[in-house]
Amino acid sequence: MNSSSLPNTLGGLRSSPKFQTLRSVKDELRENLICKLERRETLFPGIVGFEDTVSPQVVNAVLSRHNFILLGLRGQAKTKLIRMLVTLLDEYVPYIAGCEIHDHPLAPICKPCRELVREKGDATPLAWLLREDRYVEKLATPDVTIADMIGDIDPIKAARTGENISSELTVHYGLLPRANRGIFAINELPDLAGKIQVGLFNIMQEGDVQIKGYPVRLPLDLLLVFTANPEDYTARGKIITPLKDRIGSEIRTHYPATLDHGMEITEQEAWTERRSPAELRIPDYIREVIEQLAFSAREDKRVDKRSGVSQRLPISVLENVTSNAERRALMAGESVAVPRVLDVYAALPSITGKLELEYEGELKGGDVVARELIRLAVGKVFTAHFDGENMSTVVQWFELGGSLKLDETEPSSKMVKELAHIQGLMEKTKRLGLGASEPDAVRAAAAEFILEGLYAHRRISRNEEVGYTAEQRRREPPDETKAKIKRQYQ
Repeated sequence: MNSSSLPNTLGGLRSSPKFQTLRSVKDELRENLICKLERRETLFPGIVGFEDTVSPQVVNAVLSRHNFILLGLRGQAKTKLIRMLVTLLDEYVPYIAGCEIHDHPLAPICKPCRELVREKGDATPLAWLLREDRYVEKLATPDVTIADMIGDIDPIKAARTGENISSELTVHYGLLPRANRGIFAINELPDLAGKIQVGLFNIMQEGDVQIKGYPVRLPLDLLLVFTANPEDYTARGKIITPLKDRIGSEIRTHYPATLDHGMEITEQEAWTERRSPAELRIPDYIREVIEQLAFSAREDKRVDKRSGVSQRLPISVLENVTSNAERRALMAGESVAVPRVLDVYAALPSITGKLELEYEGELKGGDVVARELIRLAVGKVFTAHFDGENMSTVVQWFELGGSLKLDETEPSSKMVKELAHIQGLMEKTKRLGLGASEPDAVRAAAAEFILEGLYAHRRISRNEEVGYTAEQRRREPPDETKAKIKRQYQ
């Protein structure tokens, strides 16, 4: 049925077979999910890496008609996932026109609507609620009150209508009742005060609350979903036990398990398709370095594991790297902007703010830790592309006294000429998929990546003043010193 053919009165609704059945929200979600499963439709488009882990558990929770909670560290797509539950709702549902809590015309729960139906009968006017309007989300903070969540007595409404202040007609409803017949999501559940949590589980189980001492029976029709950090959720005293007991399913989310999944998410979310005078070309190895940076940070002992490393880190870094390459190309008057490893180092502001460091990391400083993580990421990606490749000719050029300092402001053509002096370097770029007629910016970026990879593996050296040089070999200790050291460990 199209919107023009939808009934606009209670009588028209009662005569329409399509809307005769009274379904709860959880039944509606379940039935629509079953239809999608039978048609083999994609349930959560844009959610990558959860196909075999999180998504099946969410499906099971919906099929079981459970209220559920997603537990995971920051940047694990928890909010994005619960917002997609809206696609499982009907396209539109009827409600009594003017009702604050969207009462079902065939079974109103609030007193004003019951009186309206009793007075007007089949002439009761209806309105229609779109699925997008049936989702309500609240970020939990310690200052949230029961009036925000449930409601409060409104003295102005009492004065205007002439009702007694103890009447249900004077109630100003909060977010939870206004989400009636829809999905109500609470982010960071442990941050809610204890008395608010009591109000939540009372609604979930008994359907009644007290507003300013006046008991109100609200058998709300809702799916409640929550998100939380695992550490906060399991910490004693953060979540009251009766509320935990009433949450049907507890589902753990996670970061991307593979580099490919991470790159797919980052490419999907990052703003790289932008209008610019310079054509933007982002090499795959740069995308790999940026994603490996996040993976390395999650494994690094200097980074707080309890806080996690958000997937927003590689997204922000890729955007910053692209912008730095764009800036360089515009200043040099070049038509192609290609990110280089240099640009990853220039993106430090988008890295340091997203790393929560342990004590050891704090002693070194965020910038130092971030630079070491970039170097580690470059080294791993370099190994993936050049494992087994003979780089001795490139290394030998530096060992024979060669040095090279790359200026960011140099045109790519000049940079390629300087790089071409290093014997065998430009030939090695073919391993990165470069053709014979690539622009200078692409060739320069690839050659710099090879030099940075050799630096990451300590086969050559680099500093801010001189640039790339030969690695300083450590002097071997005298034979007597070697023997003494050997005796100490025997």
